[in-house]
Amino acid sequence: MALIQTNPKRRRYGVAAIAGVLGGIVSAIVKFGWEVPLPPRTPERNATNPPQELLQQLGLPESVTHMSYTFNGNEGLPWVSFIVHFAFSIAFAVIYCVLAERFPQIKLWQGAAFGIFVYVAFHVVLMPLMGTVPAPWNQPFAEHFSEFFGHIIWLWVIEVFRRDMRNRITHEPDAEFPLESRTN
Repeated sequence: MALIQTNPKRRRYGVAAIAGVLGGIVSAIVKFGWEVPLPPRTPERNATNPPQELLQQLGLPESVTHMSYTFNGNEGLPWVSFIVHFAFSIAFAVIYCVLAERFPQIKLWQGAAFGIFVYVAFHVVLMPLMGTVPAPWNQPFAEHFSEFFGHIIWLWVIEVFRRDMRNRITHEPDAEFPLESRTN
C-alpha cells in the first residue's frame, strides 16, 4: 500500500516544528498527570525508573541519574528523569507533527495509532531488548495498562496542539484538505 503524500507546496514544516515543541511540552505535563492516578511502575521498580536506568546503561553514574530536588516539601523529585521525559516528548512530537505535514495517515485516530506505535516500539520491544525494563511478560498488567492508554492520551494532546497551531498560524486546513475548506 502506497502512502498518500500531501502537495509539497502546502506543507508547513516550520509551523509543524513549532507545534511539535509546544505540543511536546504540554503533552509531557499531561502524561505526568496521567501517571499520578495510574502509576505505571511499582514503587520497587520506580526506585530506578526507565530514564534513569537507560542513562546508567549509557555510562552515567547513579549519583547523576538520581539527582533530585525538593519543591513545596516534596523531596526526591528526579529532575534528570524529568529532562529525559520532556526531551522524549518534544522529540516525538516534532517528528509526529513534521511527518503529519507529508503523510496524513500518521494522524489515524487523532494520533492515537502513533501513540500505540511508540508504546509498542519502546515499552514492548526496544527497552526490554536493551534490558532497560523487564520483558513484557514480566511487567505487571497495570504497567502495560498505564503506558498503553497514557501514550494514546499523550499523542492525542500532541495532535490537538498540531492541528490547532497549524490552522491558527497558517489560516489553512491541513495540507491534505482543499484550501476551499480554509478556517477563517
